[in-house]
Amino acid sequence: MNKNTQKHIFQFIAIILLLLGLFWWGRGNTGGTASLPTEKQIKSGSFLSAQEKSFDFGTISMTDGNVQKIFTVINNTDKDIKLDSLVTSCMCTTAFLEMSGERMGPFGMPGHGGLVPKVNEIIKAGESVDAVVVFDPTAHGPDGVGFVERYVYFVDSSGGALELQITANVTR
Repeated sequence: MNKNTQKHIFQFIAIILLLLGLFWWGRGNTGGTASLPTEKQIKSGSFLSAQEKSFDFGTISMTDGNVQKIFTVINNTDKDIKLDSLVTSCMCTTAFLEMSGERMGPFGMPGHGGLVPKVNEIIKAGESVDAVVVFDPTAHGPDGVGFVERYVYFVDSSGGALELQITANVTR
């Protein structure tokens, strides 16, 4: 191997190590990313609750655009609850969290359209927050018609998950 080839190999390895280092450093500064809860987390429930856990939009037309529903989520315990993440089951659905006069989000489906950040917010004992759930009937294209069922998950630090559901019949 001549000196020129050795130099190119060294430069290539240095660039790869630099890129890996930048990736690792950037990953550490994001505060983590959210993921969909497991079936066990959903079944174990959450200390958070909602008076209304399901909403049916009825028949909606793609031409009318997005529809939204506000769910009120309550901490009925005597302890503060840390909300780790807020995620949706499909890329056609996003959610915003409204608490203390501030709107956070959008939060969506992990793996679609980039990383879904963790929420990492405290819902104080006895307080409530609003989840603004937005469904885009055009997200699946012109063939995305018919009955849809989507979910929004509030995952708390205990590992439990509160599941909210929206349904609709999408027409063109």
